[in-house]
Amino acid sequence: MFPFVFHWMDFVIFGAFGLSIWASFRVRGTFNKWAQVPNLSGLTGYEAARRMLDAEGLHDVPIEPVRGALTDHYDPINRVVRLSEPVYYEKSISAVSVACHEIGHAIQHAENYPMLVLRHRMFPTVNFASGVAPFLIIGGFIFQQFSFLLTLGIIFFSVAVLFQLVTLPVEFNASSRARELMISNGFINNEEERGVAKVLNAAALTYVAAALVSVLELIKYILIANSRND
Repeated sequence: MFPFVFHWMDFVIFGAFGLSIWASFRVRGTFNKWAQVPNLSGLTGYEAARRMLDAEGLHDVPIEPVRGALTDHYDPINRVVRLSEPVYYEKSISAVSVACHEIGHAIQHAENYPMLVLRHRMFPTVNFASGVAPFLIIGGFIFQQFSFLLTLGIIFFSVAVLFQLVTLPVEFNASSRARELMISNGFINNEEERGVAKVLNAAALTYVAAALVSVLELIKYILIANSRND
């Protein structure tokens, strides 16, 4: 997405990028492993999600199946929980873990969880900023006499990085809510919680790795800009 200008920070970025790739493989491997383990409650992902929504008084929030793997998400605009078919229909530890995580987001929305509200408000600005940042940064590298282009690019890129950082507490909070409610509602027992934790932690690591790469890229461009101003 961004122009390649070699800098010593690239060695660190490559390491973080490798972590991001490993995290992606890990989340799939962890999901597939625990997808083979039935949950003792015998609930499908849909059933667990529906019961959790109803227990929280969110009877009007629908749940829809979507094609693909790990395509699960909560749509805050339409207030719909969408679960991938393996999660929606299956009765595994992975299925109920992912399903209840998405319900965590629906509960956050209903309670106006501050970080989620901030994330939603940032979204239109982030869409614009992430679209123009690469062109400004490229322009700053090509037309070095217009150093303000690189500075503007860094500012817009910073908005996108901030969005990723705000996403982290939103995801961790949704997972924490899911684990607590799954136990209190009897969807899993204490022994099954270990599998739930592994599934949710693996998913969270992908967000952490992606944010780390973006932060390091931002630092790189700031260092380059500062060196040109010296």
